[in-house]
Amino acid sequence: MEESSKIYYKIGEVAEMLQVNSSLIRFWEKEFPTIKPKKNRRGVRVFTEQDIVELKKVYNLVKEQGHTLEAAKRKIRVNKGSNDRILTIENKLKELRSFLVSVKEEL
Repeated sequence: MEESSKIYYKIGEVAEMLQVNSSLIRFWEKEFPTIKPKKNRRGVRVFTEQDIVELKKVYNLVKEQGHTLEAAKRKIRVNKGSNDRILTIENKLKELRSFLVSVKEEL
């Protein structure tokens, strides 16, 4: 995901980031209580960075690791702290990569 200064993202933008359909995001929203997008005045879902982090957790567990929805729910509930640590490390590595790419381009 590209770093941005946006506060809210539309469901289509989030779907594009994760390369899934918007309907899958709406489904995960119903299944996982940690995903709580706000709705604007027109009733359009708007996702925060925290919502996107939660969606990435679900994506990782279901799509990349192949867990069932129930197993993913259980892992998120049980491993709350370690999931957050992993995502923090992942974000720091992405920042480091961006920095190294910029240094490489300057050379």
